[in-house]
Amino acid sequence: MRLDPEQRETIVRETALVLGPRAKVRLFGSRLRDDVRGGDIDLLVQCPDVVDRPVLRSAQLAARLQRVLGDRRIDVLVIDPSTTLQPVHRVALSQGVELSA
Repeated sequence: MRLDPEQRETIVRETALVLGPRAKVRLFGSRLRDDVRGGDIDLLVQCPDVVDRPVLRSAQLAARLQRVLGDRRIDVLVIDPSTTLQPVHRVALSQGVELSA
């Protein structure tokens, strides 16, 4: 995984501030591979309760993370019990690694 402990802690903390303390965040995509360089940070946030305006919340979290982690591309997907899972969600759930503080 190409995120250090401080970056992981920051992501978990900012996710809790935007989407609540029960939200779980997973890293997926190229940042899981230690054998490649670069790449954006792909995150899937799984919320146990229905999220009001999930696209807005996703953008808010991505913006906060860009401010604290530096100017890098960060993609955030938010799912809740009302979300119809798309293929990208299924990949993130099956291959992603849950981050914890």
